[in-house]
Amino acid sequence: MKVAVVGATGLVGGEILKVLAERDFPVTELMLVASERSVGKQMEFKGKQIKVIGMQDAIAAAPHIAIFSAGGSTSTEWAPKFAEVGTVVVDNSSAWRMDPTKKLVVPEINAKELTKEDKIIANPNCSTIQMVVALNKLHEELKAKRIVVSTYQSVTGTGVKAVEQLMNERAGKEGEKAYPYPIDLNVLPHIDVFTDNGYTKEEMKMILETKKIMGDDSIRVTATAVRIPVMGGHSESVNVEFEKDFTLDEVYRILGETEGVKVVDDVKNLQYPMPKDAHGKDDVLVGRVRLDETQPRTVNMWIVADNLRKGAATNAVQIAEYLVKHELV
Repeated sequence: MKVAVVGATGLVGGEILKVLAERDFPVTELMLVASERSVGKQMEFKGKQIKVIGMQDAIAAAPHIAIFSAGGSTSTEWAPKFAEVGTVVVDNSSAWRMDPTKKLVVPEINAKELTKEDKIIANPNCSTIQMVVALNKLHEELKAKRIVVSTYQSVTGTGVKAVEQLMNERAGKEGEKAYPYPIDLNVLPHIDVFTDNGYTKEEMKMILETKKIMGDDSIRVTATAVRIPVMGGHSESVNVEFEKDFTLDEVYRILGETEGVKVVDDVKNLQYPMPKDAHGKDDVLVGRVRLDETQPRTVNMWIVADNLRKGAATNAVQIAEYLVKHELV
């Protein structure tokens, strides 16, 4: 099993390597691929040093699977070239997510849709992944009508430069900026670029991707995406209106039966999900579950996950695992 990690030197790329090692993915040959300026750099995987190579060398080697985490423009240019040599690409960027010819996959929900013909598979947005993992089984049983989500997103979602900006500000040092304003001791209601309707691309990703992954265009979704000075994970305040009646006990039962979800909800003992507890883990943590007292059949919950793991790297590796297990590659 020849595997290429494209964008290996980035934050998510490093996490993909960690997850491949932790989950003992059956790699016989690993290719670390990055931009020309990183070619020749040495990186470690399972105690061995591996040299970073360029795109053309990786394509020439025709890996079975290529996990991309190198940005939309890179994926748009290079993913089809890998696919042409028979490689199955699992892409972390937004380039292919809303392409009607490409599958948008969260393994717990819709991996069964994958076939041998799928050569480019889209990995959803980090904030979308954790929300749909928590909500999909509830949707299957109770039918979600409307979702209102506000996010509290880690600087790691922006990348290394954003982490450095936060830590520089905290240390009182000057440095390169990832954001137009300070992030330490501040909150930015602005993730990605603004679109013509006043929403950001991040908000529109959550709206559109949720419907595609859950396979239901009738779900109404509205989102506000916010960057906060935190590392370790994204948090979300989610309000969901369902079509069917339910009790709170039923919601807890369904969440308890949902693959990939861990319920952390004991307010008497001040137990609730926090980014510091999600950091380095693959579970989606759900807590603060309570009925919305302003309207029927509606529940509030707080959803937290490590955005670099389940929100990106782990989800991509799980897709690769599914492909191997079901002999689709």
